[in-house]
Amino acid sequence: MPGRRLDSVTFTVVVTVTVGLGVLVMLAVLALSGAPTVTLVATVLAALPVVPLVAAYLWLDRYEPEPTSLLVYAMLWGAFAATAIAIVVGGIGGLFVPVTGHASLAVVAPVTEEAAKGFFLLLLLWWRRAELDGLLDGIVYAGMIGIGFAFTENILYLSAAYNGTDGMGPGGIAGVTSTFVLRCVFSPFAHPLFTAFTGIGIGIAVGSRSRSVRVLAPLGGYLVAVLAHGAWNGSTVFGVAGFGLVYVVLMLPALGGLTALALWARRSEATMLAAALQDAAQRRLIPATDIGWVVDLRARRAARLHAQRTGGKAAARAMADYQQALIELGFLHHRLLRGTAPDDWQERGALHVARIREVRPHVAFPGQVVPTA
Repeated sequence: MPGRRLDSVTFTVVVTVTVGLGVLVMLAVLALSGAPTVTLVATVLAALPVVPLVAAYLWLDRYEPEPTSLLVYAMLWGAFAATAIAIVVGGIGGLFVPVTGHASLAVVAPVTEEAAKGFFLLLLLWWRRAELDGLLDGIVYAGMIGIGFAFTENILYLSAAYNGTDGMGPGGIAGVTSTFVLRCVFSPFAHPLFTAFTGIGIGIAVGSRSRSVRVLAPLGGYLVAVLAHGAWNGSTVFGVAGFGLVYVVLMLPALGGLTALALWARRSEATMLAAALQDAAQRRLIPATDIGWVVDLRARRAARLHAQRTGGKAAARAMADYQQALIELGFLHHRLLRGTAPDDWQERGALHVARIREVRPHVAFPGQVVPTA
């Protein structure tokens, strides 16, 4: 599959180079934002919400965990490439179209930042489309981008709060504390939430057979992301009362709705996988008796524990490999049945089936004995 390999290499090169340039830009910005000690403290504080947020998205992404390398790329893109692009584009635009501080906050920043974050999703759609299976994948990748972006942005805001250059007060410990509470305690989900709308649009595009939907869904998702981001930023213009109103009326309901959508999408994946794998079993591609050990998350975990107890680490790795191969075949088969399979679906399907048949003799589910090597 030379075309597939070329796309993968192109994606990796483009993202790596862009992230590398972004690192240089953001290091320069951070060096100018305050003393090294202040920046270090700000970095530690900004990192605190990262772990629970990443854990939440990984928990959602359990049926077909996305490649770790792509999730890392998504976070790096948000942390360095998207932040640098937003700063550079916003700065250049300000030279030609001068805007007030309020307009920049409520209009320019949302437009440029959501475009910079969403561009990674477009790169996935262009060159790594097979890694996107629907809404949940779009939400997960968008979440990782947003987490990375918020991390770097919070460093800048916390440094500015300490230095008193954020226009919010005299600075010092009090300034850092109020900014930390506002950004890292009450609203660490803001950027992942905004970008999730673009991710939803990408997810809809991947699963649609309509050319117009494949074009309009990502665009519509981006526009909603900009509107939500603009409303959030614009609320600060009206002080604490405006911020509180938007937080209660817009942000919390949007977060609840996104959470409900993500959980529904994950439950739908279970139903979809069961149907797709049943069809694959009828075509004699896989054993029908193994489907339940893959579709049900508790059964999947029980099978891996059984393999670990009875066959050791090698058996556990074989079980995880087998289950993952079935899952990937299920998603691919579903897209084939819907008529949205990638162009190289035959090669991908053959590889999955070969992998399944190679590993199957080395796994045993509860009630069976793990074969010895």
